[in-house]
Amino acid sequence: MAGPDRASEEGLIARYFAPLAGPGADGLRDDAATLTPTPGHDLVVTADVVVAGIHYFSDDPPASIARKALGVNLSDIAAKGAVPRGFLLTLALPDDWTEAWLAGFSEGLGAAADEAGCPLLGGDTVRSGGPALIGVTAFGEVPSGGIVRRGTARVGDRICVSGTIGDAALGLRLRLEPEAAWATSLDPAQQALLADRYLHPRPRLALAAAIRRHASAAMDVSDGLAGDLAKMLGAGRTARIGTVPLSEAAARARDAEPGLIEPILTGGDDYEILCTVAPETLDALLAEAAQAGIPLTAIGTVTSGDGPPGFEMGDGTARVFAAGAFSHF
Repeated sequence: MAGPDRASEEGLIARYFAPLAGPGADGLRDDAATLTPTPGHDLVVTADVVVAGIHYFSDDPPASIARKALGVNLSDIAAKGAVPRGFLLTLALPDDWTEAWLAGFSEGLGAAADEAGCPLLGGDTVRSGGPALIGVTAFGEVPSGGIVRRGTARVGDRICVSGTIGDAALGLRLRLEPEAAWATSLDPAQQALLADRYLHPRPRLALAAAIRRHASAAMDVSDGLAGDLAKMLGAGRTARIGTVPLSEAAARARDAEPGLIEPILTGGDDYEILCTVAPETLDALLAEAAQAGIPLTAIGTVTSGDGPPGFEMGDGTARVFAAGAFSHF
């Protein structure tokens, strides 16, 4: 890891990141690490970047920022049916960084890594010349040939999603417009839930094995359910979607302001698992999800055709969303 010049690179690494290092990382004393897959397994690799002012607020707690940076990558690992093995960290710090911020960041990163069983293997630390940028490359593994791809859904498959949808998008809106009528209609516990879902993704690692055994296709919901479902289905397939699982807080917000259904379905940051499964395998998948303690809901069916998925509204009409996902550009 190469570092900013305010403090010694070696000192920063030894103080904040070496304690997070896993086997093969040599205590972060070298320029590279080794990672040997379990015999009979494939490595699964994914990378995501979070940027201050784009993916998180600069004044968010540094421990929360760290949990998000690692969590969004672990969510991809889980959706592939994989088990985490380790990660690389690229940390580009702004001119006003402080060691207090770095201490909080490394504490949150270590807690998230320990919880997931995903140790730090190495990385790079630089000055950004602009906002903070945090890049994570995560490694997982699956039995050889066992990765669950996102584009392999079949017509007739049932569509399932874990957890609840829209909480993080509403948590962001709550942050931006806390005095909105819909926001003030929520009780403090509901407001806290939405805020927490935006700050702290919950990668569904406990669901990975069931996804690997039963799903025909899977991905995580990072850019909005409507848009990510369209990406999964691709050309020649579409879907009929019925009731989407909402938390009590999101349902109450939608009832107070019906127009919020659009950010709920397109706003992103859910980090739930979206998957498809053959109808005859659905009950087995739902049972294993329940045993793992992860709510999983069947929300629709893959059909033939082109065009965005249709979502059934409360009045029985179907609606599609032209801008179905968060855009990074």
